[in-house]
Amino acid sequence: MNIAVVGLGIIGGSFCKAIKKYTNHYVIGINRTEATAQKAFECGAVDEIGSPESLSKADLIILCMFPKADVDFIEKNGKYIKKTAIVTDASGIKQEICPQLCRLSGEYDFTFIGSHPMAGKEKNGFDVSDADLYKGASYIITPCGAENEKVEFLSDFAKSIGFGVVKISTPEEHDRMIAFTSQLPHVLACAYVLSPCCKNHKGFSAGSYRDVSRVANINSKLWSELFLENKEPLVNELDTLIKNISMIKTAIENDNKNELADLLEQAHKVKQELGE
Repeated sequence: MNIAVVGLGIIGGSFCKAIKKYTNHYVIGINRTEATAQKAFECGAVDEIGSPESLSKADLIILCMFPKADVDFIEKNGKYIKKTAIVTDASGIKQEICPQLCRLSGEYDFTFIGSHPMAGKEKNGFDVSDADLYKGASYIITPCGAENEKVEFLSDFAKSIGFGVVKISTPEEHDRMIAFTSQLPHVLACAYVLSPCCKNHKGFSAGSYRDVSRVANINSKLWSELFLENKEPLVNELDTLIKNISMIKTAIENDNKNELADLLEQAHKVKQELGE
């Protein structure tokens, strides 16, 4: 089939490379910056540098831009999409954009299915995209009312390019869980490296520092948008984190060894029960 990938950063670029490596599909790359699209073409990640008009021949369209940019792009160019096409996104939030993209799918008569590839790197851009970025990763689908056979089609496509697990969810459940599994760790990492001690960590740090600080190498514009568009679930998780940190802090301040050990043991048991 013909697949249009819109936005050729690390996520979109990795989709292109994975499709070319693992399938025989034809890939149309659409990107705001012409130089990046040319680079994708020259390395064989895309078969064609496309334009909005190219959407008319795409069977599957994958939106890989910032959430608001995804919506803006379809609002402007939905008229080019054929009625049999499936449009999906790769956004890290769903409640904010799924209703808008569903509305546009009704307006332009295509099928929209939300999705989110659970993979990435600390660096961004096409240059760090990777055909195997999604190998074994989880792919979350929010059907948004789409027919089961089309949801299964998207699920099969995801598995064909390396995804190991396909999770079906609602936009609400997706955003609630992503606040915990993805957004909260990014907040924690950023808050952690803002310590004055961070600049002098070399020679004093090992795996613990690396593990906690890794995702602080962040795309600030993207993650600011994701945090604000998932405000309520993220604030709830932050409240829980702050409460738990405060309990540990209080036990340390009060030299309460038993209370401190109990809190640490609770955490240890949670990880043990999860088998991690």
